[in-house]
Amino acid sequence: MYVRSGATLNRMAAGGLLVGATFGLAGTFVSSPQLQASLWAIDSVGLVVGSSLLAVKYLRTGSELLATGFLVFAIGEGVLLSGTAAGPTSSVPPFAAGIALWAAALIIISAPPYFPAWLRLLGGVAAALFAVTAARIYAGEMLLPTATPLPFFAYPFLVGTLLGWVWTLLREKA
Repeated sequence: MYVRSGATLNRMAAGGLLVGATFGLAGTFVSSPQLQASLWAIDSVGLVVGSSLLAVKYLRTGSELLATGFLVFAIGEGVLLSGTAAGPTSSVPPFAAGIALWAAALIIISAPPYFPAWLRLLGGVAAALFAVTAARIYAGEMLLPTATPLPFFAYPFLVGTLLGWVWTLLREKA
């Protein structure tokens, strides 16, 4: 089915982002590695779909920078998905690559003044925390996706950013 309505695309993208935020956060708090992998797989698929739809949306409106940011975010999420089934320890290399791409995407998306300042700041904080985490892993530190303080305390900033994007999408006039 061809989606002509911007409102329909916004709702579909918002749905993907909501699935990602919900299942991603839930996966962070469960102790079973199998359940965690399943929740994070659903999270990743939702975020890839939602951010891909947003890349198309912003490309169609001529906002190439936003489109690029959402495309990089989708790629980063796809990289994360590739390591999810490997288990916590084996997923560290794709985790580092994925969050490095998240950080770049969040910076690209937060740079132009499209979204409200509070949302751009939230995205910038998430980007900084994930960039530090990725840098530490690339420097040789073994950080699992649930390690504290980082990356554990970066996730609320990411989820807040995702929810802010959803809020913005649902408030747009058709």
